[in-house]
Amino acid sequence: MSVNVLVVDDSKLARINAGKALRALQPDWTKVEAGSAAEAMEIVGRERIDVALIDFNMTERDGLSLATELRGTHPAMPIAIITANIQDEIIAQARAINASFVAKPLTAEGLQGFLSGAALRLRAAE
Repeated sequence: MSVNVLVVDDSKLARINAGKALRALQPDWTKVEAGSAAEAMEIVGRERIDVALIDFNMTERDGLSLATELRGTHPAMPIAIITANIQDEIIAQARAINASFVAKPLTAEGLQGFLSGAALRLRAAE
């Protein structure tokens, strides 16, 4: 099964960095990019997305609100909130919607645990 990973970040550089980390860990998975929450929802409406990596701090809408909306339509999708803003409140809010928390700057090592868990969940759902 091919796996499509949606990377949502308003920074092009951050999306490139996420793609490098993703490729290092899961070279067969496909990265789909969105520069905003609105673009992400448009993509999810027309393509199959299996995993989402969502930046917390975006200009139009924060990543937790996007993750909450995605959770409503994709209850089993592995979702990670990615941010340098490491506050207990943000981590707690991510966990409340069954999303993981991954600290920025995003590295393959930092992303490894989330992607391993996501791969297990996807295999179990097949």
